[in-house]
Amino acid sequence: MIDESAAWRELEAHAGDLGRRHLHELFAAESDRQPRFTRHAAGLTLDLSKQRWSAETLARLLALAEQAGVPDAIGRLLDGERVNVSEDRPALHTALRLPADASLVVEGEDLVPGVHRTLDRMAAMVERFHAGQWRGATGRAIRDVVNLGVGGSDLGPLMVTHALSDYRLDDVHPVEVHFASTMDGSQLADYLRRLNPETTLFVLSSKSFTTIDTLSNANTARDWLMGRLAGEEGVDAELIMRQHFIGVSASAEKMGEWGIDPAHRLEFWEWVGGRYSLWGAIGLPIALMVGMDNFRALLAGAHAMDRHFREAPLADNLPVLLALAGIWNVNFLDIRAHSILPYDGRLEYFAAYLEQLEMESNGKSVTHDGREVNYATCPVLWGQLGPNAQHAFYQLLHQGTQAVECDFIAPLRRYDDVEDAATRRHLKGQHRLTLANCFAQSRVLMLGDDAIADDGPRPGHKRYRGNQPSSTLLLDELTPAILGSLIALYEHKVFVQATIWGINPFDQWGVELGKKIAGETQRILESRQGLASMDASTRALIEAAWAAEGDS
Repeated sequence: MIDESAAWRELEAHAGDLGRRHLHELFAAESDRQPRFTRHAAGLTLDLSKQRWSAETLARLLALAEQAGVPDAIGRLLDGERVNVSEDRPALHTALRLPADASLVVEGEDLVPGVHRTLDRMAAMVERFHAGQWRGATGRAIRDVVNLGVGGSDLGPLMVTHALSDYRLDDVHPVEVHFASTMDGSQLADYLRRLNPETTLFVLSSKSFTTIDTLSNANTARDWLMGRLAGEEGVDAELIMRQHFIGVSASAEKMGEWGIDPAHRLEFWEWVGGRYSLWGAIGLPIALMVGMDNFRALLAGAHAMDRHFREAPLADNLPVLLALAGIWNVNFLDIRAHSILPYDGRLEYFAAYLEQLEMESNGKSVTHDGREVNYATCPVLWGQLGPNAQHAFYQLLHQGTQAVECDFIAPLRRYDDVEDAATRRHLKGQHRLTLANCFAQSRVLMLGDDAIADDGPRPGHKRYRGNQPSSTLLLDELTPAILGSLIALYEHKVFVQATIWGINPFDQWGVELGKKIAGETQRILESRQGLASMDASTRALIEAAWAAEGDS
């Protein structure tokens, strides 16, 4: 395993020496520290100078990456080799953003034509919606689209549609996009109270088309439509199913069994993991919001990061460098918490998206060959909008006992296109205020009390220790292309870390047992049989649920 390598052991010894040095000492000793640890690519600037490392640290980490086979792994991923070892298949989310004139032959098949056939089908659907020509069973144009999905089939489209809200199309037939993921039906119930069944369509997004969360919502939606539209003049069940449902899945058979019209099915391949799927047909809600031109720009930005990932030397490679900073913090500085802090309200769901991307991918404790690891892997990832978090959990960051690595993310430019001069001036002022807070917080986390000019003594409760590591990611601006490169940056960072740890980031067996036991428990709840097989705590919980059901 990697912790038995010479490079790992040398880093452990190096951490013992460097770990005692404060970040303010490192900055004082290196006048060129900021440019030395800053890189640019695909509309992004990555400043790693506030990490608790030195040039020697980075050199040793790069040697570790070489020893772990990162350069070869990057090529194997992008060339379509079977990097998903436990499921014996490639992980080809990067193929979804290849341009139409590219070629990627995997096991005798060029994948690019099929990808672009699906994109072209999406484009035709989007055009129908935006022209007001996608009509419900009663002939009225669809105005509301509800995406029914969970995990990557929800978090990806939800995050991107919110992030690209400035790119909504104002000159087309208006289509509002909504998202319902919770199996308890609470989100869906709210929509069903407010939306008009005549003008509402549901997108069922599920790779297997067996996910109980999604299908329970889908069945409720189907019954809602049937109960309100069936019986209208000229309206039957077949027409309702054809005009009010789109399916996105890797299983055409399952979509057919459920009743999705063949013309309204979009393909989702087995070689794309759910949390990596927004780049294809799962991204239909994104395209409905911002149009296919902007959706294709999102893909182009991700592809630009893919090219950088393949072509840039490790020492200048943004995903590799971001990954190595995480390896250093988790494995050598024993920092097991990582907070994602965007300073832009449009990135409200970015931390939640990364929580799944990183923790479902790298929350593993067994290597490719089945051995349990002797070292930490994925940290606990969490976060929210930085300006809001300042009034919530930054107290812990600044004065708590838990060391936390932070990623600060902000666009450099905003509001250039606001037409009214006075409004533009005020909004630009708010953007400068936001940037000031972003930069100040990372500075205080780094320097602690040394950031304060006043040298007078302070009581303990006003002391700041500093020395908290952070990375700062600056976006030239938040465009579809740069958002694409940002998401791809984190995807590849996750892959590099998995490669070094020797784990598979493309499966998620850890969630399967919970699903199985949930099914057994559901059968007991509904049949009221088999309770004796449960442990005492679960028996009591089931009995409480039965009692509540009897009371109602």
